[in-house]
Amino acid sequence: MTAPDRTRVRRLPEKAVTDRAVLDAILDAAMVAHVAVVDDGQPYVLPMACARDRDRLLLHGSTGSRLMRRLATGASTCATVTLLDGLVYARSAFESSMNYRSAMILGTCRALEGEELLAGLRILTEHLLPARWNTLRSPTRKELAATSVLELPLTEWSVKVGDGPPDDDPADLDAPVWAGVVPLGITIGQPIDAPDLRGVHDPTTVVEQLIGRFARPVGE
Repeated sequence: MTAPDRTRVRRLPEKAVTDRAVLDAILDAAMVAHVAVVDDGQPYVLPMACARDRDRLLLHGSTGSRLMRRLATGASTCATVTLLDGLVYARSAFESSMNYRSAMILGTCRALEGEELLAGLRILTEHLLPARWNTLRSPTRKELAATSVLELPLTEWSVKVGDGPPDDDPADLDAPVWAGVVPLGITIGQPIDAPDLRGVHDPTTVVEQLIGRFARPVGE
């Protein structure tokens, strides 16, 4: 982690985490990153599919996207990921909060091309749709031409984690209201067949793979 002045957590610094393994775990559990860029003096922030590949974050989008084109030129960016783990019910609105894991990455992106692009698409697909890539047809030249994958190096980052019970003012402890934490997590629902699905297909494996990748036990 470089340039600590830019990534130093200033608000509630005790929640800052410098362990690289925690950053990796957050990114490995994320499906969407919010990515910022300034274009003609106007800042924009857009959600993008993402996946970590070792020391880089891969971002997926369209070659027709203004954001992707701007980032591909080396424009400075900030990508953030937030995982919401719970709602903290305190005895006052001021102390009520959320439990979360969040990461911020600063840097510049590079567009992947040729075999790198295809490899990046495989990594993104396997992250978001586990064990799926080898069951699908290969992307066509037209599809590859319309698809952009950017890599953002994990060299300048910060992580902030909020967890634990409410931190109430002692004067509020006798208030006649419930206090505690309501855990939140990703729910994997029952698959819905495509209306034009042909033949008999069992989606059990799809669900199991998703649960193994993204479903963090609530309250863990």
